[in-house]
Amino acid sequence: MRYECRYIDAENGIRKWEDIEVEAPYLREVVTGEKPRLKTRFRACWTTDALHIRFECEDDHVVATMERRDDPIYLEDVVEVFIDKSGTGAVYYEFEVSPRNVVFDALIHYNGGDKEIDVAWDAKGMHTEVLDGADGWKTYDLRIPFADLDRERGQEQKLEQEQEQKQEQEHGGNRTPQHGAEWRWNLYRIDDDIEGNRHYWAWSPTGKVDFHMPHRFGTLVFVKE
Repeated sequence: MRYECRYIDAENGIRKWEDIEVEAPYLREVVTGEKPRLKTRFRACWTTDALHIRFECEDDHVVATMERRDDPIYLEDVVEVFIDKSGTGAVYYEFEVSPRNVVFDALIHYNGGDKEIDVAWDAKGMHTEVLDGADGWKTYDLRIPFADLDRERGQEQKLEQEQEQKQEQEHGGNRTPQHGAEWRWNLYRIDDDIEGNRHYWAWSPTGKVDFHMPHRFGTLVFVKE
């Protein structure tokens, strides 16, 4: 799975989503890859300072009661983005948004089947918005600044971090990806139906009801033409 993420020159920070193609196919059932109960389409783009992602979700029953940042909103309706800049699967970011525009964000340290979820980490510059559309559709907009995607590292990665910081200083602290850069990522959605059944959907299906499978992430390609 590969997604070519186009660069846009967002004048005054305004994105023209109508100029960004909707990804096909839509999100699929996470285990089988089959067509889900409801449609979930997405599109993404990037600017000089941030990654922008839009989910457009068909929704006939909303379950969202939580109100505080980092509440376990994944127990209710939610859309999610996982981002692995290094592509190793060892460290990645998790971003979630509920229909009430409540955010959950965390830094994940992953070692095979074991994972450490650092909920204390926050993407301080992230902005999200949830809009109600016609016929029960909901739109989720996420803006994730590249400056927020500087993970905390273990001692064994200290030298690598120092080298990256030196390169950033030489380039004026610019963290913007270059044309052709590739990250690993995946997009998900959890939805409760009116009978209380939970449904799990993904852009790159994982083969089981488990989103924390970085080896099943797809590739996000930054394109600037």
